[in-house]
Amino acid sequence: MNSQKKKQIRRSRRRTGIRKRVIGTPEQPRLCVYRSLNHIYAQVVDDLAGTTLASASTRDKGYKGETSGNVAAAEAVGASLAEKAKAAGVTKVAFDRGGFRFHGRVKALADAARKGGLEF
Repeated sequence: MNSQKKKQIRRSRRRTGIRKRVIGTPEQPRLCVYRSLNHIYAQVVDDLAGTTLASASTRDKGYKGETSGNVAAAEAVGASLAEKAKAAGVTKVAFDRGGFRFHGRVKALADAARKGGLEF
């Protein structure tokens, strides 16, 4: 098995463990993050109702940035998501890092969302 496949399997296991513990409710929905090589995506999800309350990514039409795969882009997405979530009436969220390490772009997105007014 090549190293890329092993990496993918390890992330999948971490993600499953996180999802067992973190559940989005109407009072405290789940803020989930996905990080690809070129973009970063985040959404606020109510798992009990199965609905997405707010979402933001570097692929949105409203995204204003030169590049989309760096820390500055993640900060912009976090701020945008916090703004949209507050408009939807969400203030507290449960953070789901999606199996990614909490550093770099994921941490920048989380810090920007906290600065924007979300509590987690």
